[in-house]
Amino acid sequence: MQPARRVNAISPGWIETARWKKKRLRHEPEHTEADRAQHPVGRVGDPMDIARACLFLATERDGFITGQNLVIDGGMTVKMIYV
Repeated sequence: MQPARRVNAISPGWIETARWKKKRLRHEPEHTEADRAQHPVGRVGDPMDIARACLFLATERDGFITGQNLVIDGGMTVKMIYV
C-alpha cells in the first residue's frame, strides 16, 4: 500500500503570542471588549488552537482529509468586522 499523499493548509487568524515569547519578553496580553467582539467565539486565538489543528490533520485516523485549507480564526472571517 502506498503512503498517503495529503496536502492541507492552515490559515490562522489573530493568534496572540505574547505568553509564548522568551521569558524576558513575555507579557500578559490586553484585549479590549472590541477585540473580543470581532470573534464570534468571544476571544483571540492562541498558539494551542493552531497546534491542535496540526495534530488533528497529522493523524492517520484523519487520513482521508486532503486538499483543504483550514481557517482557524474564531469565526472572524465570517463576521468580517474590523475595528
